[in-house]
Amino acid sequence: MPNTLSPFLVHWAITAVSLWVASHIFQGIRFANTSSLVVSALLLGFANAIVKPLLIVLTLPLTFVTFGLFLLVINALMVLLVAGLVKGFTVAGFWTALWVSVFVSVLSFLLGVFVLGGDPATTIEMPHSGVWL
Repeated sequence: MPNTLSPFLVHWAITAVSLWVASHIFQGIRFANTSSLVVSALLLGFANAIVKPLLIVLTLPLTFVTFGLFLLVINALMVLLVAGLVKGFTVAGFWTALWVSVFVSVLSFLLGVFVLGGDPATTIEMPHSGVWL
């Protein structure tokens, strides 16, 4: 259990720091207090893990037509969803959410590379044997 909990906490902290920095750079994003920031980072991680893949599959034709640019819209929708769910987290509008989502994605990736010492996506291990379906 500690082996799987530690990367989760690191990613959660990286997302929280990225959101905090974004709130100081962009005028349209505000956190009422630290707890709303922490809860927002947690829910953004869950939304990106659960809701976002479903939306990507449902909008696959639109994503192909726009050469993948619709994924930016999905990222903005995830930020707006979390802002709607968390009391104390406000986003001014869609365009603010779009730029915040791009900024948070890039900063989280860079912080993940710096903190984890490599590509953050390499923390997931693929099975070494067995049947792939």
